[in-house]
Amino acid sequence: MGNPFAGEVTLVIDGQARVCKLTLGALAELEAGLAEEGLIDLVERFEQGRFSSRDVLALVVAGLRGGGWQGRSEDLLTAEIGGGPVGAAKVAAALLSRAFASP
Repeated sequence: MGNPFAGEVTLVIDGQARVCKLTLGALAELEAGLAEEGLIDLVERFEQGRFSSRDVLALVVAGLRGGGWQGRSEDLLTAEIGGGPVGAAKVAAALLSRAFASP
């Protein structure tokens, strides 16, 4: 469903496939939510395998919003994520990778 050449990743939430994408607006919202940390710190944590569940959730929410989702992070607290926490982490890493990859 998601087009990797457009930076899109598919995430299944409660059995429904959703397109995620880190648009410029989604990245700005993500960076604002990271407070004193920046996107470079977030990328480094993922590259080094030191990311937290908070990092994964923030990236997933930003990606969903970039894909047009109107929800809030609280909406995902009880949602069934395809692949569970590991699946969510893979989606988050793919979002970061595709957002900053050369076309």
